[in-house]
This record gives sequence, C-alpha cells and structure tokens, in this order.
Amino acid sequence: MTDHRRPRRRGQGELEALVLAALREADGPVTAGWVQEHMGGDLAYTTVITILTRLLDKGAVGRERAGRSFAWTPAADQAGLAARKMRKVLDGESDRMAVLASFVTGLDPDDERLLRELLEHGRGPEDV
Repeated sequence: MTDHRRPRRRGQGELEALVLAALREADGPVTAGWVQEHMGGDLAYTTVITILTRLLDKGAVGRERAGRSFAWTPAADQAGLAARKMRKVLDGESDRMAVLASFVTGLDPDDERLLRELLEHGRGPEDV
C-alpha cells in the first residue's frame, strides 16, 4: 500500500533555524542555491530566498553582492540571536521595569547567580 499523505509542513521559525544552521556550517559567504542544496534540495529556491530575506530584515544574516546574486552569512551566533529577540520583546513593552523584574524572578537560582555575576563584573560569557 502506498502512502499518499503530504509531508509535514514546517513552520517559519523552524525553516529559519534550519537556514541559519546551514549558513553556520558554511566556510564563508554562500549563495541561496548553496543553502538550498545543503538543506537537501526539498525547498524551492524562492522559499530559501524568502527565508533569507526575512532573516536579513531581522538582522540575523548579512549579504554581499556576488555577481548578479548575493552571498549570505550569519550575522550572529545562537546566543546573539536569542539576545536580540529578548531585546526586541523588551523594547516593545512600555513598563520595562516590570518586564525585567518578572524575568529575573522567574530565573532558577543558578541562572540568577550567573546574571548577577555578569552585571557586577560587566563580563561576557567567556569570562565567567
């Protein structure tokens, strides 16, 4: 018996994460065609371009001219992207103090300790 069901449709966030993962695995700037092939070729080229353009609008990727096309690179690592999302949410709220207070009180003790150390010493994660 043949299974004629359609493949599971992936969400936008999942596709963006897969495209970013492909860019991180590249040795340097790559074309959308390279991304499409690296992801197994099951996405349409136009879908890959759409995802890359959305990521560019979010500041998650950069691009440079490569002939008549563009070469794409990730703009930040996973930690940088997560921090950007957190800042975007915070910037969208009128009561920043309430949002930050709610965030901090929801942290587990180890994360709270780490955050305190970062704030006290002004260090990046590589220094803690």
